[in-house]
Parts: sequence; structure tokens; C-alpha cells
Amino acid sequence: MFTVNDYCKEQFGGKVYKISLSGGMSCPNRDGTCGTKGCVFCSAGGSGEFSADSSLTITEQLKKAKELVRGKYKGDKFIAYFGSFTNTYAEVSYLEKIFYEAINDPQVVVLSIATRPDCLGDNVISLIDKLNKIKPVWVELGLQTSKSETVDYIRRGYKNDVYMAAVDKLKRVGVHVITHIILGLPYETKEDMLSSVDFAVKSGTDGIKLQLLHVLEGTDLALDYKEEKFKTLAMDEYIDLVVSCIKIVPKDVVIHRITGDGPKRILISPKWSEDKKRVLNALNRAIKLANL
Repeated sequence: MFTVNDYCKEQFGGKVYKISLSGGMSCPNRDGTCGTKGCVFCSAGGSGEFSADSSLTITEQLKKAKELVRGKYKGDKFIAYFGSFTNTYAEVSYLEKIFYEAINDPQVVVLSIATRPDCLGDNVISLIDKLNKIKPVWVELGLQTSKSETVDYIRRGYKNDVYMAAVDKLKRVGVHVITHIILGLPYETKEDMLSSVDFAVKSGTDGIKLQLLHVLEGTDLALDYKEEKFKTLAMDEYIDLVVSCIKIVPKDVVIHRITGDGPKRILISPKWSEDKKRVLNALNRAIKLANL
């Protein structure tokens, strides 16, 4: 398994710490452009519950975040990560301002932008191309699944060919593409989930983020869960899925994540995921046993 730590050691000579930033953007799946409710699993925080305060400038967010991590990270290399909502969903002049502010920090070695494949117009790609000539840019795309029925259920709001076109455009300007896959989406089989990983790989993604499905308060997914329309994964099921996914990922594709956090204050299920250290230890043991 080619981990993100392995990749960063190769590219930057050691560990790099990720800092979550907020550009204060929304999403076309919330403002009526392609929907108003957001994806079925998405909470009010837009997958950015751990992001910084968007009322602060990017420079202030970076400074504050660095101070917070000094106790556990002694290095001076950081990834500036815009993760909440859709981080290319704004006027290019605004994107240019915040992204340049982040990338010009001397301790930032990577600019990482999470967005939707349908929010990468030619002007945005042109900006990303310019930024990528200054320092490496990673663009994270929320595919989540390639199964058409699930795409409709989760209200993703775009078809698979839009994702494929976005990957192609980003690769043409030399950007490192990372694809998010959710494991445990309602009504999906193990084969469905493996098919999504395979689809992302064959589309040309450079990296994969595997995410356990979390059922969060205030989401439409929570309503279906409370009505017992589906069950969340047990810990052993999730571990088996992660190992199976890694087995089909080529050795040159970076594994950026093997699980994720659900905010404890709004997490409904699965509760076992709250003990992240235990989960990661179990995952790493299983991966080692599988010789991955």
C-alpha cells in the first residue's frame, strides 16, 4: 500500500501536516443550482465540521491552526486544505485571492482543494494550472460511488461522465487528483463498492480516500436510518472492505485515507467509529496481515 505518508516522504522529504481551512463557500446542491437539500448524508457543516472559522482571513486561519498543532507536530511543512462544501464554487477573483494567500505561506508545501467535478470550469482550471506552477496542487473530488442507483439516492447531482471529464481536465494540467469513496452507502453490496474504487482508478485518479459512511443528526440519511431502511457497517465488515479495496488499487495510486471522523456530538451510527485509535490499529493490523 502506497500511503500518503510514503508519498509525502518521497515528494517533500518527511511528514507533512494537514491544516483545514474554510473559504466560506456553499454548494450548488444547496443553493438551488442543482438542488436545495444537499447530498443525503451531508450535515449542515458540509463535511467541514473540523474546518477553521471562515470569518478569519486565510492567513489568520493558518496561524491559528499552526499554533494548535505545535504540541504534536514539530515540523514546518503543511498542506493547506480547503475541505468544507465546494471550494471552487465562487467567483474566480475570490478563489484567486484565498488560494494565493494560502499557497504563498512559506510553510505551505501543498494546496489541497476539495470540490465537485461539476464546478471546474475552464477559468477555474486555468487558475489551478497557475497555482500548480508555484507549488503542488491536489484536487479532491467527491465521487462517493459510481453506482447509478446510489448516485440518485444520495442526490449527488451529476453523472459519472462529469467526474471522468473533470479528472481528464485536471490531469492535463498536471494536478494530483484524489477521489473520495464512501463505503457502506445504503443498499450497496461489497461488489458495488469495489466497482466504485475500480471506476475511479480506471478514470485516472492519482489517489483514493476511503470513508466510512457516518449517519449524522440533521441529515435525510438519518431519517431513513431511524426508519430502519438500512443498516450501517459493523467494524469487521468495514475492515474487510478496506482491505479488499486496497487489494485492487494499483501500487502507484496513493491511499490518502482509510477511514474518517464523524463529529461525536451529531454522530448517530456507527458508534464504534468514535474510537478512532482502535479502528486505525485494527485496520493497520488487517492490512499488514494481508501483506498490502
